[in-house]
Amino acid sequence: MKMKYQPYNYQLFAEKHILNHKYSGLFLEMGLGKTVTTLTAIDKLIYERFEVEKVLIIAPKFVALNVWTTEAKKWDHLKHLTFSVVTGDPAQRIRALKMSVDICVINRENVSWLVQYYQSGFPFKMVVIDELSSFKNPQSQRFKALRIIRPLIKRVVGLTGTPIPNGLPDLWSQVYLLDQGQRLGKTLTAYREAFLTVDKRSRGQVFSYKVRPESEKEIYDRIGDICVSMKARDYLELPPRIEQDVIVELPADVQKKYDAFEREQVMLIAESEITALSAAALINKLLQFSNGAVYDADKAVHHVHDVKLEALEEIIEQAGGQQVLICYNFQHDRNRILNRFKGARQIKTAKDIEDWNNGKAGIMVGHPASMGHGLNLQQGGHILVWFGPTYNSELYDQANARLDRQGQTKPVMIYRLLGQKTMDGEVLRVLLSKAEKQDGLMHAVRAKVEFYRKNAVV
Repeated sequence: MKMKYQPYNYQLFAEKHILNHKYSGLFLEMGLGKTVTTLTAIDKLIYERFEVEKVLIIAPKFVALNVWTTEAKKWDHLKHLTFSVVTGDPAQRIRALKMSVDICVINRENVSWLVQYYQSGFPFKMVVIDELSSFKNPQSQRFKALRIIRPLIKRVVGLTGTPIPNGLPDLWSQVYLLDQGQRLGKTLTAYREAFLTVDKRSRGQVFSYKVRPESEKEIYDRIGDICVSMKARDYLELPPRIEQDVIVELPADVQKKYDAFEREQVMLIAESEITALSAAALINKLLQFSNGAVYDADKAVHHVHDVKLEALEEIIEQAGGQQVLICYNFQHDRNRILNRFKGARQIKTAKDIEDWNNGKAGIMVGHPASMGHGLNLQQGGHILVWFGPTYNSELYDQANARLDRQGQTKPVMIYRLLGQKTMDGEVLRVLLSKAEKQDGLMHAVRAKVEFYRKNAVV
């Protein structure tokens, strides 16, 4: 069932800003509805104003695969918009580009390829850059590629919640992609000479810059006509809770191994009576595989893949320095997360909680069973990631309630990392259903047993 769009006043303002500016930046925090606002503006530009025909959206990979098309399907007024997702090998990308659609969505890693493919015949007259801050490095290939074809684009929208996670020195390249240097200078050197001073240097080599105190207001004044900045706490009295599934696709060879592992494990359990205990044991093994590592009978850990770690890395990047709380179900997941993200730590002590609520923790991991009743974490953050699904609704609700509780000032963002074509989806359905969880687990396992019996390998 699609929802009726009833925008907040700030969303109407942001939409109007896009419509009235050929290039604009929406610096809106997570949870303020950047995606639906932008899609609404795109819809009007295509079907009411007839200003554009085909729009390109550039986004992080998992956002490109999951968010934009899903968001359009949610809303009644956007149901007619058509999409193609430009991913896969070059042949698949080319086929997607040739589809007759309103919007093409491409991941930022393929921007250089896209520019090379079209060259001077770049066909998109409107481009939306989701997570504009990921173009903050002017030496990156993605920035250089967009810079080449920027004069061919009539409309540009830059979206981000954190345009300057490391300060104003990062701002130049982002604004350049909007206005081609009109406000902050045609080159990074010109920007630095006008507004910055050397921060750290050694033996003649400059390592970092900082903004001159007298220049900060001037920078904001110069970009104020095209950039809108909004904080969630200023616009939402009661912060909503937004749950988003991030679907990750296993590489073909890993998917083949998963399918074989699932068949083997399911047929083993089929030889005896299926109980709640045996069903849970089976599902835990499959969830481990989907997460990226598996325990054997001796409790040794066997690494399988890092797909969910890569998805988690993108979420942390999008958070732009805001604290992120990660829930894990298996110890090997915790260990891999801590190894992947240097500085991340586990919630163990009162000092950990204090640091979190004072904004000094960064990335924290915790098992939902250890984050139960009475733990207040709402002062330190609003972003929670489930590294894999759980079928325990009590643990799920209690862990989410650590951030989603009285005193929270921002929309609570809950991400669920789910492996495509794995048991993750079945477990999530059991979690969200109103049926008895044990019955749901056994039903899911019995369905798998019947499937493999009917499709037995001869």
